[in-house]
Parts: sequence; structure tokens; C-alpha cells
Amino acid sequence: MASLCPAIFNFQSLLTVILLLMCTCAYIRSLASSLLDRNKTGLLGIFWKCARTGE
Repeated sequence: MASLCPAIFNFQSLLTVILLLMCTCAYIRSLASSLLDRNKTGLLGIFWKCARTGE
């Protein structure tokens, strides 16, 4: 977690982290769609939204 903090303050690194999150969520959804599809709302809904955007 400590190595993620400097990435938040650098705009290019922050965009890289967000893009990596979206691609990872889309990949996980392609393998096990029920894992992300059952959590469309709430805090875990962020991962579902990232997966849909990443597609």
C-alpha cells in the first residue's frame, strides 16, 4: 500500500493505476462474470463499473 501513495500524487501514474484497474476487472469478468455481476451496487459496484468500462 505504501508504494501506491506516490502514484496518487503523480497524474500520469494515477491514470496508469486506473487503467490497470479497469483492464484487470474486465479480465476477471471475462473469466468469472458472476463474481462481479452480483455486486452492481455499493462499494463493490466500483469493480463492476470498471469492468463494464474496460470492455
